Amino acid sequence: MKILVANRGEIAVRVLRACREMGVGSVAVYSECDRTAPHVRMADHAVELGPGPPGESYLHIERVLAAATAAEATAVHPGYGFLAENPTFARAVVDAGLTFIGPDADVIETMGGKTAARRAAIDAGVPVVPGTEALNSSLSEEELRARTDEVGYPLFIKAVAGGGGRGMRRVDTSDGVVSAVASARSEAETAFGDGSVYLERLVEKARHIEVQVLGDTHGTVVPFVERECSIQRRHQKVIEESPSVAVTLEVRRALADAAVALSSAVSYVGAGTLEFLLDRDGQFYFLEMNTRLQVEHPVTEMVSGIDLVHWQIRIAQGERLTIDPERALTPVGHAIESRVYAEDPDRGFLPSPGLITSLRSPSGPGIRDDGGVEAGFEVPVFYDSMISKVIAWAPDREAAIIRMDRALREYEIGGLITVIPALLWILEQEDFAAGEFDTGYLDRALTKRAGESFSVLSQREEELAVVAAALLAYFSSGERAPEPPVVSTASAWRQAARSEAVRER
Repeated sequence: MKILVANRGEIAVRVLRACREMGVGSVAVYSECDRTAPHVRMADHAVELGPGPPGESYLHIERVLAAATAAEATAVHPGYGFLAENPTFARAVVDAGLTFIGPDADVIETMGGKTAARRAAIDAGVPVVPGTEALNSSLSEEELRARTDEVGYPLFIKAVAGGGGRGMRRVDTSDGVVSAVASARSEAETAFGDGSVYLERLVEKARHIEVQVLGDTHGTVVPFVERECSIQRRHQKVIEESPSVAVTLEVRRALADAAVALSSAVSYVGAGTLEFLLDRDGQFYFLEMNTRLQVEHPVTEMVSGIDLVHWQIRIAQGERLTIDPERALTPVGHAIESRVYAEDPDRGFLPSPGLITSLRSPSGPGIRDDGGVEAGFEVPVFYDSMISKVIAWAPDREAAIIRMDRALREYEIGGLITVIPALLWILEQEDFAAGEFDTGYLDRALTKRAGESFSVLSQREEELAVVAAALLAYFSSGERAPEPPVVSTASAWRQAARSEAVRER
């Protein structure tokens, strides 16, 4: 087998490393502006696709397939994003005589369409959030209001295609329905080329819970321990972890059973993720299925000890799953992932691309850094601004948070503004430490601190700066300086205590 990785950045690096470990040949593809990217150098063979814009490179199906032919690849791994959930691409790969490392194109089509996935879930006996099929674009205003009244408020208008919060609008009363639907349709059409939308009841104060599955070609489906993905900014995940503090053993089993039932019903093959909402009473509802590997897959790997990318490749080669389901559902320790983006949190998290002048990634016990850049590489303007994912593992959640804090403070990225200060701020919040949050938590917290900079010094550094200023004033003036303030040792004591907790565990 020789695998072409139809992607870039950290996921391309991740898959290429798996290929090297398994003794499988590899092919990288790259755009003009990615010519010096790490993934290009890591592959056995590399083929340029074209200019920087995705439509002329990573999203250009004919060019990707031509690269596979030129490099004599026998399989294609789509990664995530770009063409990963495009049924047309999956069919084209198979029609070209290659193996697509993922589910069948028909399954991608069914489960990639949110309303079709809802129907499949209902047929499989999996609970779904109350809602509708895709709305007919010819509905009158009165008919539209009648449909929303049936679903109940508050509700979401959602794009049938795509995700990431685009084409989504919240509606609290019938007054804003017409304009919200028009706005959602327009955004969905621009983002996904499909303006179809549907309605879904908003489950208040819910948590976003995911279940990873692997399915083989022999009919076996293995579910994994859940992932907690509720720390989101505008529906975009920021920090993920496994397991969830809100999921009991009983709910975990029920989630796993639901995931297996739905995956089996559609004959799912490969790695996939089922997303659920969990309400405050412990009731869960199916949202959608991602027919690919997820950005947050490392936290599942860290608590299960199972390499998901290795298994994607093994399944594509026709192997049977030999994973013990009990092992997959029994977490060992706790893992947290932080997404490090080249974004400016003080400017509304605007992208901050540019040249990376220096880079020192975190390491040490329990730390994994899945990165796709290096010093001297220029982060392009054309793509997602993720630099890497930092994953921390420890015997329990408290220790994992401490390790993540330590790792992010070790991270040094010169030349770019990143979200690291905002990530550290989240870790310091009492509600986060207590596990008391929902999908709207981070947006509410950010609204409360609007106008405050994330780039300020820590409390300890501020206190030391005050002392230094007082001493400088004394030596500069020759006069008796005022008594320097007493520097609190509380934060230092907490850090020492946390460090000791990590050592003890």
